[in-house]
Amino acid sequence: MSSSSSSSATDTETIRRNRILSTKLYFDIPSSKVPVIYSSAYNISFLGIEKLHPFDSSKWGCICQFLNLDGVLDKKCIVEPLEASTEDLLVVHSKTYLDSLKSSPNVAMIIEVPPVALFPNFLVQKNVLFPFRKQVGGTILAAKLAKERGWAINVGGGFHHCSADKGGGFCAYADITLCIHYAFVRLNISRVMIIDLDAHQGNGHEKDFANDRRVYTLDIYNPGIYPFDYEAKRYIDQKVQVVSGTTTDEYMKKLDEALEVAEHKFDPELVIYNAGTDILDGDPLGMLKVSPDGIAIRDEKVFSFARSRNIPLVMLTSGAVTYKPFFFPFDLLYFLSVLCQPGFCHKNAIDTENREHDLLVSIDMEVELSRNPFSR
Repeated sequence: MSSSSSSSATDTETIRRNRILSTKLYFDIPSSKVPVIYSSAYNISFLGIEKLHPFDSSKWGCICQFLNLDGVLDKKCIVEPLEASTEDLLVVHSKTYLDSLKSSPNVAMIIEVPPVALFPNFLVQKNVLFPFRKQVGGTILAAKLAKERGWAINVGGGFHHCSADKGGGFCAYADITLCIHYAFVRLNISRVMIIDLDAHQGNGHEKDFANDRRVYTLDIYNPGIYPFDYEAKRYIDQKVQVVSGTTTDEYMKKLDEALEVAEHKFDPELVIYNAGTDILDGDPLGMLKVSPDGIAIRDEKVFSFARSRNIPLVMLTSGAVTYKPFFFPFDLLYFLSVLCQPGFCHKNAIDTENREHDLLVSIDMEVELSRNPFSR
């Protein structure tokens, strides 16, 4: 490397570091709050045209509303994040890429909803990109909370198809990449493991950390669906492919084997868990056949992997096609109802397990009712 290019790289890192140090996205959270991050601004509502994409852009609000009504989580205890500013986003994204989002047709291509191209960009910024930026702020803050509390859940985020210079697959900002860079600087963390269990390959963060040995990626995905990114596949440290039709038992066997390998391959100081529920049986995009109980078990395995090693864990909800009412992430319900119990510990694990069974049964009933409304 020439001295001029070396100097340029140093300058870039200095600018990045200064941006991270000056961010307002990290702030102190009172002990009265639980490490669950959400804002009503997460939900995308754009004259109904958001429904043209199978991804449910209001699922985040449905999750928190259900938890609040069920008494699992008091909304006053939820952490409200700040919106990621342009300076925050420039930590990873180029100015050229961010400027490209000022074009409505470009945003329409990224979120895969063509009619968005016809709207003035100020409306696209307000109704689409602002919610995304709030979720990015939540993901970044989640790492700080996880370091302090042991775990944190952002009820949103997980935009794993977006890299530093390219969006796609309903992902406009690279929140996972941003979260990790902030953790490197602000949390003094030097080794991060990404466990990506969304049904789709996490090609965005894989490209961003292609040559960064500080980040280890375990990606379990269906190779027969989007994004078909063969370049990014070369950068996956631990690649586990699950073909369409994979059942719960098959999936769990592969997950157990993968976590055992990961344990011996890498020693992380932070785990980023991208917990997409599009592996659920019936999801038309994921094409897998994992049961609701299977998703809860999957998440328990990942949490146990981190907790048994005292590794802080950030959970992001990522993808899921919730094309019917109440068909939202089962895993989040499971873990919030466990982790948010006051004084939760091993001695009340049986009671908690019974509670989770009741929760899943009630959700199953709502799903069935949504399929057959006349049964009400």
